[in-house]
Amino acid sequence: MEKIQELLKKPQNVGILGLVVGLIIGWFVIGWGIWPVEFTNADPTYLTDAYKSEYFCMAAQSFLKTGDAVQAKTRIESLREYGQDKLNVLLPPECGLTIGEIEQLKSALGAAQTEAPIPGEVDVPEEEASSPIGGNLVLVALSLCGATLLFGGVLFYIFFVRNRKKIGTSDRVSPAQQANMANQDAVPTDYSVEGHDPPIAQFMSTYVAGDDLYDDSFSIDSPSGEFLGECGVGISETIGVGEPKKVTAFEVWLFDKNDIQTVTKVLMSTHAFEDLAIAQRLASKGEPILLQPGSQVVLETATLQLEARVVDMNYGQGALPEGSFFDRLTLELAIWPKS
Repeated sequence: MEKIQELLKKPQNVGILGLVVGLIIGWFVIGWGIWPVEFTNADPTYLTDAYKSEYFCMAAQSFLKTGDAVQAKTRIESLREYGQDKLNVLLPPECGLTIGEIEQLKSALGAAQTEAPIPGEVDVPEEEASSPIGGNLVLVALSLCGATLLFGGVLFYIFFVRNRKKIGTSDRVSPAQQANMANQDAVPTDYSVEGHDPPIAQFMSTYVAGDDLYDDSFSIDSPSGEFLGECGVGISETIGVGEPKKVTAFEVWLFDKNDIQTVTKVLMSTHAFEDLAIAQRLASKGEPILLQPGSQVVLETATLQLEARVVDMNYGQGALPEGSFFDRLTLELAIWPKS
């Protein structure tokens, strides 16, 4: 099934398949089953030579019985070239005629006039009456084209329009995916250059506007694999209404298995930090800290120390006050054991 879907992704394959299926539907189903071709009231010229000969003989025999030369001439001329050629080479005992009857027929046909020509006018053959044969063929052809176009349109919609919508949707990178890519691109701080011991754990956490479920947490383990605690970052406060949420404050926390409580600090936007109502409300969650590019926040427990460093931050733009909500924030969390 996957191979078939892979083949149908190519436009030329879809076109070929549509043509084949259209031919099958138009030829066998419509052409033979629903509207089969029926030969009725056909002109004598459509007969085979054997039946043309029989028709010619019947016209000759009818003339000998009725003496109607005009009718005989009309019937034989309906065979066109075959009728004249047959008359020229007619010999007894063909059609059951004697030599005298053949001469009588030729003489009568030569003298008969089905329609007197008008001097000065050019004979223009009348348009042949459309026969049911032609009508049926046109109907079948139109049905075939219609079925092919319909089937091709359905295939085009299924494999191109609908799939492109799905592909377009899947190609749009979600805020969480953007955050993950930002974490991978971020360069961790080399603390040895600054004269510090390397941390026992180091993490990157990024928030991108639209990630309303942003809540990162990380396990802290010793080099030997012993569980020491956990840390993380999440949304603390939003402002305004509507989607996506407008985050005005985050909270970074540190859990130590050897401590009785989790330490939390609230990282605020400029607007939240300066708004007394918001600042007082968030103070109950933890110590309020104003976020600034490159700033560092330290959290300490009984046996662990966490440093949260602002790697990147941008405020969002909109109807809300300037500096009131974040468009992007990347924090680096580094943890050391306390001596």
